[in-house]
Amino acid sequence: RQSQECRRLLPKRARAGARSLKRNVYQNYRQFIETAREISYLESEMYQLSHILTEQKGIMEAVTQALLVQADRDDPALGARRAAAATDPFLPLSAKDAAASEEGRQRTLTTLLEKVEGCRDLLPESPGKYLVYNGDLVEYDADHMAQIQRVHAFLMNDCLLVATALPNRRGAYRYDALYPLDGLAVVNVKDNPPMKDMFKLLMFPESRIFQAENAKIKKEWLEVLEETKRNRALSEKRRLEQEALPRPALTPPESTNPFDEDEEVEEEEEPSAEEEVVDLSLEWIQELPEDLDVCIAQRDFEGAVDLLDKLNEYLGDKPVSQPVKELRAKVDERVRQLTDVLVFELSPDRSLRGGPRATRRAVSQLIRLGQSTKACELFLKNRAAAVQTAIRQLRIEGATLLYIHKLCHVFFTSLLETAREFETDFAGNNGCYSAFVVWARSSMKMFVDAFSKQVFDSKESLSTAAECVKVAKEHCKQLSEIGLDLTFIIHALLVKDIKGALQSYKDIIIEATKHRNSEEMWRKMNLMTPEALGKLREEMRSCGVGNFDQYTGDDCWVNLSYTVVAFTKQTMAFLEEALKLYFPELHMVLLESLVEIILVAVQHVDYSLRCEQDPEKKAFIRQNASFLYETVLPVVEKRFEEGVGKPAKQLQDLRNASRLMRVNPESTTSVV
Repeated sequence: RQSQECRRLLPKRARAGARSLKRNVYQNYRQFIETAREISYLESEMYQLSHILTEQKGIMEAVTQALLVQADRDDPALGARRAAAATDPFLPLSAKDAAASEEGRQRTLTTLLEKVEGCRDLLPESPGKYLVYNGDLVEYDADHMAQIQRVHAFLMNDCLLVATALPNRRGAYRYDALYPLDGLAVVNVKDNPPMKDMFKLLMFPESRIFQAENAKIKKEWLEVLEETKRNRALSEKRRLEQEALPRPALTPPESTNPFDEDEEVEEEEEPSAEEEVVDLSLEWIQELPEDLDVCIAQRDFEGAVDLLDKLNEYLGDKPVSQPVKELRAKVDERVRQLTDVLVFELSPDRSLRGGPRATRRAVSQLIRLGQSTKACELFLKNRAAAVQTAIRQLRIEGATLLYIHKLCHVFFTSLLETAREFETDFAGNNGCYSAFVVWARSSMKMFVDAFSKQVFDSKESLSTAAECVKVAKEHCKQLSEIGLDLTFIIHALLVKDIKGALQSYKDIIIEATKHRNSEEMWRKMNLMTPEALGKLREEMRSCGVGNFDQYTGDDCWVNLSYTVVAFTKQTMAFLEEALKLYFPELHMVLLESLVEIILVAVQHVDYSLRCEQDPEKKAFIRQNASFLYETVLPVVEKRFEEGVGKPAKQLQDLRNASRLMRVNPESTTSVV
């Protein structure tokens, strides 16, 4: 039975093993095919690359051979020496004529630069200029790391020329940029696949990223750039040392004048004032221009200013010699570049986020550079743009008072923060405070424009306008915490709009009063319900009329005309709202408006009293006139004096002259 079971299970296991083996063989076959395809592709690429290299090598050999042939034609002796050197490799270098080698390098440079369009006039010819290294590179965008263009770079002993490849002409280029090595910094870019084999060139005010063909060529570029910059610095150092050496004085010709001997003796006795030689061979001084370029490119403003302070301290008591002037010229160029960068940092085009403190870094460095006036101007321009942007970003809500609350909070908070930051940054520059006061006035004008457009141009009610102005005044008082009082400025800027609002509301009251007067029947008021009578008593009490109960009768009657009661409430409401808007510049405007409003009611009462023939109605009119003269006008006069702080002679004269006067009974004109 066991043998039978084994014979039954064996075919199943064999079939499963065969299937598994078949799958493995198929997968290995597919992998083998893909590997073979990749190898074939790489072989094709390598063949094309070797073909291109062979072609370029042939071109370079042809160019070199042509240059040698041309040199032999121009100078047969040089050709003979070259042939002798070729036959005898152990010939000394001096015998091979180093001058001819230098001439050959310059000719090679000239031949290669002939392929670059537009660089002949920009690249001056000098005896010591020669080509050090050149090659193709790919330029990438520094922000988005996107490929821009293919370029060819020519490194010379004093500068770097970048040219772009012409699309339809192989081996021809167009001039793109020229960078002196003195102001050029090279930074290695760490490989971050797929972006690799890159390096960055820093030159104010820009930076460019290039990619080499492979890591070896990238390394060669970095090494040869640093070596060339180092050689350039050493040669400049030697030149400065040679210029700093004292020159031997020229011996004057012998004089035959016997009296000159005494003068010569006296001149010899006087010590000659020799200029002190300034040691500029220190390593940090030689590397100072390049270090400044790196600091500016890396936005290390503090480090750049520290280097400048260190140099100024070192040269503070040193004489001004020619090498010092040249060094100063180089440093001054970097100072201008640094100043431009700091100015750009404070320009309104930059991001305005971060508040006033975000500008402290650039402002402090400009002050250290002696540019406090420019720092003050740029700081205030930056803050003005920030305040204007904040006001524009406010959403205009449906309720005017809610929008004014937000507007005042944003504006006065920004103004307060700017004032505190200004006091911190310019603590030692007292001359800048006047500029801040001028800026605060202009900013207040911008605020008032937005305020008036929302409050006065939209024809809001006088009560709403009064509340809005009250809110603005309360926020303005917050500035007194730092000793800045701008209340008089906001008064001066708002006086025109408030005056227009008062006159407009005065005209509305006068028109409403005239309309009620035209329909006046001189009847007592019947309020119908005790609740309505109680409400009227409360309203008159809030208006300042404390003895209103003596004018009330039985069964909810009021012994006054509806016209006189409505006039009283409207006039007192106008006075209360106007006092919220009051400041000294509006004194006469408010006083004249009150007089005009009161005259309309007084003239109507006097005219009705003279025209009415019914004794009962005439008595009722006299009662209303007494209410106006004895109650309303004194209340208006008292409230005006409380709100303004001084009595109004015009109101007193109006009350005294408005008494009932004896006139011609037949006359129908009012005499006031």
